[in-house]
Amino acid sequence: MKKVEAIIKPFKLEEVKEALTEIGITGMTITEIKGYGRQKGHTEVYRGAEYKVEFNPKIKIELIINTPLVDRAVEAIRRAANTGKIGDGKIFVTAVENVVRIRTGEQGQAAI
Repeated sequence: MKKVEAIIKPFKLEEVKEALTEIGITGMTITEIKGYGRQKGHTEVYRGAEYKVEFNPKIKIELIINTPLVDRAVEAIRRAANTGKIGDGKIFVTAVENVVRIRTGEQGQAAI
């Protein structure tokens, strides 16, 4: 099992969700976050005053999936989230030792 975490632009969430659903991924966790990478924020003007916004709004998607689906999931996220502009985000893949479903006590792949 693997954990796939994707940091994407908020307006790309629906496209990413649809792309993941098409390949058979039915569950995910979504978190609204803020952050920055190489772009180091941006400058905005509000009521004539210019100020720096250091943290940009982002969405973090977390999936726990069976290992054979990982490459397809990563590619689906990459294609759906891509705008070709700076700040499109990142995808992280890490190993998961175990998963336990709280309600039933099922463990491992049965709990996904």
